[in-house]
Amino acid sequence: MINERRAFEPVKSAPGVLVHPVRDRRLAAEHWLLSTARDPSGARREWRQQRIALLPLGTLFSAVRLPQRLVLAVTGGTGPSDEIDAFLDEALGGGPVICDPRGHRYYALVPASMPTTWHQAADDWRVMEVDCLGRGTFLGVPRVDLVTFDQNTFASYWSVPMPSMATLCAPLAVARLIAAGRYQLEEQAAECESG
Repeated sequence: MINERRAFEPVKSAPGVLVHPVRDRRLAAEHWLLSTARDPSGARREWRQQRIALLPLGTLFSAVRLPQRLVLAVTGGTGPSDEIDAFLDEALGGGPVICDPRGHRYYALVPASMPTTWHQAADDWRVMEVDCLGRGTFLGVPRVDLVTFDQNTFASYWSVPMPSMATLCAPLAVARLIAAGRYQLEEQAAECESG
């Protein structure tokens, strides 16, 4: 997978010395994500036992829930895949995205303020089943090392891994992706009606 390969490349800092910043970045991202939980040790236990932890939104980050059909309309894909993950990585500038294959949804992690600052757009997006999730909402967040789609379990995973703590999707990039998906879905509906 493109994301995973890039994430595991060691960096040479000096002759003969290899530094693995990915491990450090993942650990920092893990601590940052867990800092949102009332009981970080309980959330860490959920990650160990269930591979996913429910974390509250609206403090450090929020999420935009994207229906899989909208993402597939833009990418031309048929379901979770390395190609869709790579597309989202590029389209969202490396911002983190969680894929929930069972629920047929993607979650773009965005700044905590997005549900309030983009509330008018968010109201318009609801007709496409897109929602800005913030305060009062919990999100099932997979462990930071779960970065590939498992066809056997259909477990949630990081479609685009969090590159480092506090690195989020730019709201404008998410809005552009939604607009592109809406356009493609409307084109598909028009073709069905005329065909």
